[in-house]
Amino acid sequence: MKRRLLDILACPVCRHHPLELKETKVEGEEIEAGSLTCPNCHAIYPITDGIPDMLPPQDR
Repeated sequence: MKRRLLDILACPVCRHHPLELKETKVEGEEIEAGSLTCPNCHAIYPITDGIPDMLPPQDR
């Protein structure tokens, strides 16, 4: 996932923007692993292999 994607991502549960990023693995400009957290409703969206899983937590 590219960091600039944060500019357009919003929480699918409550529509809050921006989300908070926690990086656990970065390769060059790619965020390979980590999570996105909504500071409003506290939903957490994992980033795995550079792909953010933006499904609401109850739908995973």
